Amino acid sequence: MNNPINVSPRVTNGSDDITKSERPRWSAVFAMALCVAVLIASEFMPVSLLSPIAHDLGLTEGQAGQAIAISGIFAVLTSLFITVIAGRLDRRIVLIVFTSLMVFSGVVVAFAPNYLTLMAGRALLGVTIGGFWSMSAAMIMRLVPAESVPRGLAIIYAGNALASAIAAPMGSYHGGAPCRVGNP
Repeated sequence: MNNPINVSPRVTNGSDDITKSERPRWSAVFAMALCVAVLIASEFMPVSLLSPIAHDLGLTEGQAGQAIAISGIFAVLTSLFITVIAGRLDRRIVLIVFTSLMVFSGVVVAFAPNYLTLMAGRALLGVTIGGFWSMSAAMIMRLVPAESVPRGLAIIYAGNALASAIAAPMGSYHGGAPCRVGNP
């Protein structure tokens, strides 16, 4: 006879192997916070670098500024449709894909030889931002017990706050530093 007292606290959501359990997975929460910090820094650092970006690519500052706007547009569009697109996929795989896309977009932007490549890299960053933020609260709810969800969300938002506070000044500092690549 089934005794309801012996029911396991694990509950699966049916669409992936991530389960909600009473054992918090803080390392995963901190990994997500690190990803959030990198995403936010990648999003806001170019704000303080618009003049150098425009100069290096032969653009107007307005055109360089559009690289900031395009990531926001793609973030919104992705956030609207990601649950439909990735709803049945393993969320761990989806987050790994978004993290890989974030790295790839950073490389594309860093080595962009022209306006179109810059915009493509920033659009990819926007897809990553929209997808990651759309899934972050649900992931935290799966990674920690219900009573720890506020703490888990606070850790994620701490990564956001830290990156928001340092990204623009760090970009400004690096934008004003002399380039020493190839010049000893």
